[in-house]
Parts: sequence; C-alpha cells; structure tokens
Amino acid sequence: PITLAMFFDPFFLRRLERRPDPFWRRTPKGLRHNQELFRSSRRYIVRAPAPCNLWLRVLGSDFGTIAKGQQMALATRPSDRPDPSLILRGFEIYSGLLGPDEQAALVDDVREVVRVAPLFSPMTPYGKPMRVRMTSAGKYGWYSDRSGYRYVPRHPSGVEWPEIPQRVLAIWRALVSEDREPDCCLVNFYDDSAKMGMPQDRDEADFAWPVLSLSLGDEGLFRIGNTSRGGKTESLWIRSGDVVVMGGDARLTYHGIDRIRAGSSTLLPKGGRINLTLRVVD
Repeated sequence: PITLAMFFDPFFLRRLERRPDPFWRRTPKGLRHNQELFRSSRRYIVRAPAPCNLWLRVLGSDFGTIAKGQQMALATRPSDRPDPSLILRGFEIYSGLLGPDEQAALVDDVREVVRVAPLFSPMTPYGKPMRVRMTSAGKYGWYSDRSGYRYVPRHPSGVEWPEIPQRVLAIWRALVSEDREPDCCLVNFYDDSAKMGMPQDRDEADFAWPVLSLSLGDEGLFRIGNTSRGGKTESLWIRSGDVVVMGGDARLTYHGIDRIRAGSSTLLPKGGRINLTLRVVD
C-alpha cells in the first residue's frame, strides 16, 4: 500500500511519475519496471496541468483498476465524446467522423502548414530516405537522420514549426482532452507507392496521453501488431475522414501502413494520402 511517507518521498514520486531517463525507458526491462509499479493496484497517478505536475489520489472502486499499469490523465476523456465505430486491439476507430466539408477545410490547413514548413524526406538511422514525405506543426516536429529518431524544435530549413491548426485541435479536444493540447502534429504524405513500417510510438515522455491519427485522401491499409515485435497482426482499410485514437493498451502497440489504394478518394486533386498524428511530447 502507498503510505504517507511514500507520498513525501521524492524518489518514490519520481518513479510513480514515470519519467525515468530516456535510455532506461526505452529498454523492455524499463517498460516492465514502470508497469509493475501500477499493476494490481487501485491507486491512480493523475497528471495535472500546470502549476501542479503530479497529483496522487486514492480513489474508490468507482474507477476500477488501471489496465496494465497505465497512468490516467485528469479529464482525458470528454464526457460527450462520440462512441468509436470499432475497437480493434485497443485502437478506437471513428469511421467517417469528418464530413467532406471538414476534410476539405483540413486540407487547406495542411497546405498552409506546408507553405511555412515544406515537406521533406527524412533519412532513417540506416542511411536510407523514408518513402513518406513529412513535416510538422506545433511546439515540436518529428525528425530522423543517421543519429536516430527524435523531436526537434525547428524545421530542417531552420524555421520554427507553424502552429497546429485550430480545426485539428478541435478534434483532439473532442476525442482526447480539453485540458492538455498536443505538442506535435506530424504531417505524413503518402503517394501511391509509399508505405510505413511498423513503428512503436515511444519517443514521448508520458505514455498516459493517447496518440490521435486522422486520415485525408486515398485509403491506407492499416496494420496493427502487438506490444512486442512479431506475432499475428490484423489489418483494415482506413478511409478519408476516419480518426483513430491509440491509448491505454494500444499506446505502445506496433502499427503501420502497408499500402495505399490509389484513386480511392477525390479529396486531393493529384491523389495520395495525408495523415495527421497528434502527440503529447513533454
């Protein structure tokens, strides 16, 4: 049980806050260590917005047990959010959430982001350019080169990343939280030959916050794996206007895009697929 002495112990709080150093966090042993701190417990660690960084509350049975030791962010789930069309391996899929007019407006927003921070093809740590072209908006942008994958505060050209469009933030607020905005909106553009391997979103400091993904344009074959590499996978076609929320058990699940169905949408005049991914980084 959590005692009052533990509550005032800075080392114990730091472990509960789940912020070990990046190397430790990225090892499988480190992930297991973090999860074991919460497993079989009915206590919640609630991360609050500023000025408080950590609230510890002992809650009753009304809230149940945290699955697999995941933290739970305060007010993460808006009470009036819509129900997902499908839940597959913990991935909440909102099919056709965005109508044609909303999709067209979002494409205009993306064009403005690309005007300020042009699309580029990052280099993988293995020395090969990625097939997907990308840019970002927000406090951070996602970047990759021979040094590895990471978030950076500026576009490769040196300019600051543009602000995340308000229409995009509105979707985050409706499905994830009104209390905490994402730090990064990653913009990926897939042409008809592009695809994405099976990454695991683990470069963020706090896995309590879900990753939100929305799709515009041609359909993409979305593959969902497991929390470790290998094993059986499941796939489904993600269409223009679909939104996917990856939280809880799905937060550290490997996933990717196998191929694009060219010509399946008329949203983009020259075809292709745009994927926007929102993440809390800090």
